[in-house]
Amino acid sequence: MRFRAAQVSLLAAVICAPLLAQDFAEHRPPSVKLEATALTNITRGKPGNVTLHFVVENGYHVNSNTPTAEFLIPTALRLTAPTDIVIGKITYPKGQDMSFAFAPDEKLSVYSGGFDVDVVVRPLASVVAARYAVHGQLKYQACDKAACYPPKQLPVDFGIQIVKGAAPGRKNPAQSPHIHR
Repeated sequence: MRFRAAQVSLLAAVICAPLLAQDFAEHRPPSVKLEATALTNITRGKPGNVTLHFVVENGYHVNSNTPTAEFLIPTALRLTAPTDIVIGKITYPKGQDMSFAFAPDEKLSVYSGGFDVDVVVRPLASVVAARYAVHGQLKYQACDKAACYPPKQLPVDFGIQIVKGAAPGRKNPAQSPHIHR
């Protein structure tokens, strides 16, 4: 009797597993991806710019960094850098003003498709010239035309190559003010 019950349970699992997987795949939450970022050379002691390109899954949008309503969750990038490397200004693109069926009279500022975020990175002059990794997270809330999904955080990682700057120019030594005869 137990053997027969085990067979029935196993048969039910084999039959239902593909159906559950199909249902999960159709209802998985939308995502944002970071495209591979090329290693960026930055001269030590000087600010450099790194552009990060994000892609929102087709059919979805995320709120811009400056959403139009207080209750909307903004897309925000938080980064941590190694010691002696400073993360400066993070510049987000202007969002697209779009209206949706759930609020046809309201324009929402959103990103859809791809969008770039620019990050200013400034290594101190004392930083050893080498390759460094910068880590962080992009916090966003994805929505489709009918609903919004729980907020998510995307791990963000990119590399920078700190290079030595040109050697500082040397001044000629001061000349003696005395005239020798």
